[in-house]
Amino acid sequence: VQLVESGGGLVQPGGSLRLSCAASGSTFRINVMGWYRQAPGKQRELVATFNSGGVTNYADSVKGRFTITRHNTRNAASLQMNSLKPEDTAVYYCHCNADIVVNVEGTTVDRDYWGQGTQVTVSS
Repeated sequence: VQLVESGGGLVQPGGSLRLSCAASGSTFRINVMGWYRQAPGKQRELVATFNSGGVTNYADSVKGRFTITRHNTRNAASLQMNSLKPEDTAVYYCHCNADIVVNVEGTTVDRDYWGQGTQVTVSS
């Protein structure tokens, strides 16, 4: 499974950005998909995810400002980020956990995959 991200960039405080992520590859079923971020000198942290049941999960710091949307038919997701703050500055990584078929019998295993990361900078 390969994750390709797009979006990100430089925006002023209070502005908006939209990130997109699309998964492709051999036969797979997405269990969880979303974004994590990592600021300089800090650990990678969860931003927002959804699971196969459509349940979403947001970091407290982004609730009410960020919205994650799933696009099942395209195995894709988007993250709309509004009211951005300087503390949102980080590299954002798309992540998914997926069941992949590993043999002709249809045996599946779950694996974690990461996108290449995209820089989001919030600064005046």
